[in-house]
Amino acid sequence: MNPTIACVVPCYNEEAAVGKVVRDLRASLPEAAIYVYDNASTDNTVAEALAAGAIVRQEPRKGKGNVIRRAFADVEADALLIIDGDDTYDASRAREMVDLLFEGPYDQVVGARREIEETAYRPGHAVGNKMLTGAVRTLFGNDVSDMLSGYRVFSRRYIKSFPALSREFETETEMTVHALSLRLPTTELEIDFKDRPAGSVSKLRTYRDGWRILKLILGLARRQRPSQFHAAIAGLLTIISLALGLPVVVDFVRTGIVPRLPTAVLAAAIMIIAVLVLLVGYILESFMHMRQEQARLAHLCYLAPSRGVDFVPEELSSAPQESGPEAVA
Repeated sequence: MNPTIACVVPCYNEEAAVGKVVRDLRASLPEAAIYVYDNASTDNTVAEALAAGAIVRQEPRKGKGNVIRRAFADVEADALLIIDGDDTYDASRAREMVDLLFEGPYDQVVGARREIEETAYRPGHAVGNKMLTGAVRTLFGNDVSDMLSGYRVFSRRYIKSFPALSREFETETEMTVHALSLRLPTTELEIDFKDRPAGSVSKLRTYRDGWRILKLILGLARRQRPSQFHAAIAGLLTIISLALGLPVVVDFVRTGIVPRLPTAVLAAAIMIIAVLVLLVGYILESFMHMRQEQARLAHLCYLAPSRGVDFVPEELSSAPQESGPEAVA
């Protein structure tokens, strides 16, 4: 049986671009079901999507993360492609990305952006993307070069193990960290990234969305790497405690008295807090390990991406097949 393929296009006020995106996807993947998730648009996005032949669904709660959460829950497919509805990504490469997912097989294929127009990235976005991607690579692994890409293909087992907790544009970061944390097979395909068409306006807010992504990274580091996160805090507290306490110890060794008792008590209290913070980190590490096991088991409930026909070596396919009781024995 042929695998099912679906495309999800999150949209908010993209009447100038969504029709072309849908038509390009249809030309590249004629067998795919194409869903446009309208995120409370106030223009003609819905009409343009319907005219292009898409299935339109509504998500009234604003934010791309809310759209992804809804789509991942509603859409059933062996390969699910997501792409922004602003026509900045090359939708004609969809076939290559889906084929790569099955050939791997991979659980995630990321369209790594290659800027072909100087105005494709808004001022500061390219630098911010590199900084945030670098932070994730340092904390979680080096398997991704474009963490914030909105052009991806997922396997069914990725989707069914992904909690989708983000609400807005930080959802791509959550997707990336999920794959890195579970060590899911991931690859990238370089994709042209161009400017929006005339009449299409970016919904990103550079500083606000960048700050939200940074907060998410810190939150994920706290939850996914609790021992390292708490060890860093404990180390900072230890340095403060030693800076306060060592002069007191030196005075005591030299004079036999503690002239600065409040400072000594404060240094001891901070050191105790540092030890407690470190212990909490190790306890949370155990809980995190159990959560990862549960997510991994959910992931393993589904088969790997496949076209339905596995390769069989010629010597095995031509060998006579035994049958009957002797074969069972």
